[in-house]
Amino acid sequence: MHGAFAKRLPDTVSSIESALRTMAFEKDGIAALAQALENGLAEPFARAVEAVARIEGRVIVTGVGKSGHIGAKIAATLASTGTPAFFVHPSEANHGDLGMITRSDAIVAMSWSGESSELNGIIAYSRRYSIPLLAITSGARSALARAADIVLCLPKTPEACPHGLAPTTSAMQQLAIGDALAIALLEARGFTPDHFRDIHPGGQLGANLTQLRDIMHVGGAIPVVPVGTPMPAAVSAISEKKFGCVVIVDDDGRLAGIITDGDLRRRFDQDLASRIVDEVMSRNPKTMAPDDLAAGALQLIENSAITAVVVVEDGRVVGFVHLHDLLRIGAA
Repeated sequence: MHGAFAKRLPDTVSSIESALRTMAFEKDGIAALAQALENGLAEPFARAVEAVARIEGRVIVTGVGKSGHIGAKIAATLASTGTPAFFVHPSEANHGDLGMITRSDAIVAMSWSGESSELNGIIAYSRRYSIPLLAITSGARSALARAADIVLCLPKTPEACPHGLAPTTSAMQQLAIGDALAIALLEARGFTPDHFRDIHPGGQLGANLTQLRDIMHVGGAIPVVPVGTPMPAAVSAISEKKFGCVVIVDDDGRLAGIITDGDLRRRFDQDLASRIVDEVMSRNPKTMAPDDLAAGALQLIENSAITAVVVVEDGRVVGFVHLHDLLRIGAA
């Protein structure tokens, strides 16, 4: 029972020391996993990537307990990076969810010991219908490992739990090998930011993956004047468009420069009314291409301490993106 142990209020020093010990144990576990991947785990890992890449169906991830929780996350990561996948709980599989699994699928079964009896049904089903079975376990001679087509045998390292009982380091290793599998498949499939955007349309992530061509101001909405324009007309354009700047183009529509509110303030003591834009403009404004992503525009704006970028194609101005446009779609 929860009330069977004495309750003690932790002190700050002890809590921090405990956290650092936990991270040290888990860091050692990941280091051991990386070392294994450079040795005996390399060949089965490569075969696992190839096997999953070959299937026409989906990856079915299964596991019980903490392995199940990690498995559900791995299934979500696979699905979000171009490998169709979902999690099937082994107990539910034994009560009808086996019908969700087809012969064109592959099964990734997770069990640290490899002896979880709850997996017996789904293991037997995979063998009966020749469905590829990949095991993620530390039990090299376990029932799961003996049944599997490919075994990703994880190295045994001490748990962060001082009693060696709560899955901590082991769960971190399972998560890491699952992420490694997902990213290797992403790269093998040539999964691009465009593909990522297609299946992540919501939230800030979807906004960051929006192409500038989808949000940029075009045509008459661009604050633009030609070279040779008197400064009073340029200032009027800045005021009219309300973007705090005006883009300068040559006779062919190629970008020549930009004038911002800051440029005007810095030259406030000069006789701007008698000048033309060529004498005032900054000649190397920040630019991006129409296919560039909103995330890149936001990074450029933040790193350069500016409020807008000019969108150019083959040297010609085709669009304009302001920080407010990024705020509007939720990218910032």
